[in-house]
Amino acid sequence: MKQQVETDSPLMRKLIREYIPQANEHCQNQFVRYYELLIDCNNRMNLTAITDPFGIVQRHFADSLLGEKLIPNGSKCIDVGTWAGFPGIPLLIMRPDIELTLLDSLNKRVAFLNDVAVELSLPCSAVHARAEDAAQSVELREKFDIALTRAVANIGTIAEWTLPFLKNGGYSLMYKGPGAAEELKAAESALKCLNGTAELREIDTEWGARSLVLIKKHGTMPKKYPRRPGVAAKNPL
Repeated sequence: MKQQVETDSPLMRKLIREYIPQANEHCQNQFVRYYELLIDCNNRMNLTAITDPFGIVQRHFADSLLGEKLIPNGSKCIDVGTWAGFPGIPLLIMRPDIELTLLDSLNKRVAFLNDVAVELSLPCSAVHARAEDAAQSVELREKFDIALTRAVANIGTIAEWTLPFLKNGGYSLMYKGPGAAEELKAAESALKCLNGTAELREIDTEWGARSLVLIKKHGTMPKKYPRRPGVAAKNPL
């Protein structure tokens, strides 16, 4: 991971200043290095189909920050199914006050995320596990204030995967596209089973219509949730 790759750093910095104007020079440096590591590793494994600086800054970095102001100061967060680190790593770059755990089911991606954390001096850890298994572990169950997901599954399935990680009163923060209202309607029975209530925030961006779905957890999650791996996706509540 130490090897430098050919990237257009001046262009990256220009785009970061344009789309993430709140980023100071240190944060800009972290975003540029993150991009370099992402592109380098993407040549060996599938992390993202978006590889140009413009697309990365808009649709990965800036998009990940759409929920930044919804996360209370000092929140303990888990990014479930993080893949290449979105939205968790951009959020941590801009919000060093939060605590972050990155969760992914592929060990190669976990290794990449741990390398990124070292290279960017980010105080986060990456865990190799499926959400259904990790949410049943004593170390992770009901330990977080915020569960983050982006482009993972439908709302009902994500709710079953993420609410068990949360403390009572915690939020599952889902990054979704323009069809979130319809997904929420389809997830009503699941949210009722899981004692979750929903809030939808729709955002227009230069890269398209985006939605943030907040599912608040009420009470303690029944031990049977989440169900064993694969069940929630195949047979939503």
